[in-house]
Amino acid sequence: MSNYKNFKEPICIDFADIAGYQFSNDCITNGMISKMLIYGKNATGKTNLGRAIMDIHYMMRYNLGVMNDIEPLNADSNLDYSSFSYTFRFQDEEVLYRYEKYANQKLKYEELIINNVSIFQCMYDDCKFVFDNLKLIKAETANTERYVLNLKLEDDLQDDTQLSFHRWLISNMTFEKNCVLNKLMNYVNKMSWVSADHRRKFSPIIGYQRFFEKLESERKLKDFEKFLNVMGIDCNLVLEKLPDDTYELYYKYERKLVPFFRNASSGTWALFDIYRKIVFSSVEASFLYLDEFDAFYHYEMADKVINFFKKHYPYCQMIMTTHNTNLMNNRLMRPDCLFILSREGTLTALCKATSRELREGHNLEKMYISGEFEKYE
Repeated sequence: MSNYKNFKEPICIDFADIAGYQFSNDCITNGMISKMLIYGKNATGKTNLGRAIMDIHYMMRYNLGVMNDIEPLNADSNLDYSSFSYTFRFQDEEVLYRYEKYANQKLKYEELIINNVSIFQCMYDDCKFVFDNLKLIKAETANTERYVLNLKLEDDLQDDTQLSFHRWLISNMTFEKNCVLNKLMNYVNKMSWVSADHRRKFSPIIGYQRFFEKLESERKLKDFEKFLNVMGIDCNLVLEKLPDDTYELYYKYERKLVPFFRNASSGTWALFDIYRKIVFSSVEASFLYLDEFDAFYHYEMADKVINFFKKHYPYCQMIMTTHNTNLMNNRLMRPDCLFILSREGTLTALCKATSRELREGHNLEKMYISGEFEKYE
């Protein structure tokens, strides 16, 4: 992507760009990076990078106006649009989906390419559309004229919301289950973002009532308790239904029950959030961006969280941002899965940020602190 927030120049993440290391192989799945850690000084854009990656999720699931940032464009650029490009690999099929959109979320350009063949092109400014290859995805009967007419009506009404053609196509056509478009939508729908938020500790407990109901009905309380225990939180939990039909979660001690949320540490709150959003979810995520995932963790707990993800979610592609240099080690990760995001908007793997040939015995944290990779910060 390019010209988004602090990223004026193009920045790319290639999950297939791996080195031949023979250790920490649980960070790699099917020849792709599945667990990635990104380091970067404050204000380098780690959060903005996550928002950019997640843009396709909102692009395909909602109207474009949902993610209407106040200042989405790079302030130093003369361009009035951002560019996004995503390449997916599904077995022997490669899908390239790219688009450009203005600050007001109006589309400028959209294209879908499958195995190097352009399926459709939409040049919205000039109202030029190329739908010649829709037959290759068995969508030649789509009423594309109606889509174009709806766009013109939206322009006349000066409506800020806009449907991409891809989303319109999925909504108005029935495709076979194993169709590549369904595979793409299935992946994108399961993309998720989790961010450390110190304000969550002061959120109204009423907002978690539906979660508590499911926790009780599905008898998952012991599972949540076990999850906390594995992460190093030694506790017993009790969930009680109150007279007003709401639920309250408690720590169970020998003599009394202690309210969970009023006494949980920030780290325990963060674990609660991960369990509720990821572990407890009935839908396993395809991609997760965990922004400052360990902001409230002791380094040992951060280790345990990463190992938990590697063990239980081997096929989920995860990017985790952190400032914790204790995690910069070959026992837990590896140099081609550890990245530095610079103030200039470049993303560099540790194995490419030094002239040395990094080996399993190298102390990556010590090298980082001593300035070995500072050229790329």
